[in-house]
Amino acid sequence: MKYIYVILLFGTLLACKEDKPVASVNQEINSSIRFAKGFDIEIFINLSKIIIKRPFPNAQTQEVFYLIPKSVEIPDSLQNKNIIRTPVESIVPTSTTHIPVIELFDMENKIVGFPQMNYISSARTTELVNNGKIAELGNIQNLNFEILISLNPELVIGFSMGENDASFSRLEQTTIPVLFNGDWLEEDPLGRAEWLKLFGALFEKSEKADSIFNLIEKEYIEAKKIALQSKDRPTVLSGILFEDKWSLPAGESFMANLFKDANTNYLWRETRGTGSLVLSLESVIETGKSAELWIGSGIFTNYQAMLESNNHYNTFKAFQEKKIFNFAKRRGEQGGILFFELAPIQPHIVLKDLIKASHPDLLPNYIPYFLEPLD
Repeated sequence: MKYIYVILLFGTLLACKEDKPVASVNQEINSSIRFAKGFDIEIFINLSKIIIKRPFPNAQTQEVFYLIPKSVEIPDSLQNKNIIRTPVESIVPTSTTHIPVIELFDMENKIVGFPQMNYISSARTTELVNNGKIAELGNIQNLNFEILISLNPELVIGFSMGENDASFSRLEQTTIPVLFNGDWLEEDPLGRAEWLKLFGALFEKSEKADSIFNLIEKEYIEAKKIALQSKDRPTVLSGILFEDKWSLPAGESFMANLFKDANTNYLWRETRGTGSLVLSLESVIETGKSAELWIGSGIFTNYQAMLESNNHYNTFKAFQEKKIFNFAKRRGEQGGILFFELAPIQPHIVLKDLIKASHPDLLPNYIPYFLEPLD
């Protein structure tokens, strides 16, 4: 009887091993990415293929990762590929913009390390920091790799400014995968928000990710239609002086597209670029002196501080008529401006804020969340 039992047990174990599914890339099911240009998710049987098309500015190559559930065997054909086992249960994000997305899926307890934790604004993640659940990794430009490697996270979510960025180069010699989040390179506000689907795939919560994004898309499109009801398109100035140069959104940027969808006339809408323009004060005065609205004035929250900083601000009509709105008032526990963290995944709220500032009669009962008039 003892031998019969051993044989039966051995047979059962063999059956379990044989029943374990194997990932396959032979049959694609679908791709749900519709707005984002910087990444794609291809869905196959028992795995997903993540393609990071723009990991950093002017990237000439793509990065490909295969997301394979831990319950599934890795096929021989993918053994030498970039593999991320899902669901990811220990993660190191490196930007404060990553944290609200992780919190969308209630996965902040999976964060094991973060650089410069004093910049975190979220109360939920800050509580984990205060309880010693998240390790400090130093400066993003000079990560403490000894601590990072000792944490042995299943994934690091990085961001890179270019091909020669050495911030994460040492991790290439380890087995820790680094996935570059390029959401900040998206021009379309909905495209930028759609990167939340990447995190949904990492945590095996794609259904929830689709549901969240569909709501964002619905509200954004509805707000855009409301803005078009106005025949008035107020002219818009943006940005501030830094030393002797003025920085403002380029015409193909995330913010410029929000200005457009809010049915305003952004005075630099025809310029090229997805980042910031750096202009002379004289150039900005020439173009924007008579702008009806000034949206985005750096960290300034009142007119007196602006004037004390530089009396040239009083040259502009929007300053004189007290028509300046800014995103800097609402801050987190550590003093960080919440707009910079939350705007990427809440473009529908930013758009409504802009409509309230530029066409107040269209949203009479709406209370802005990010954008408020200066004191």
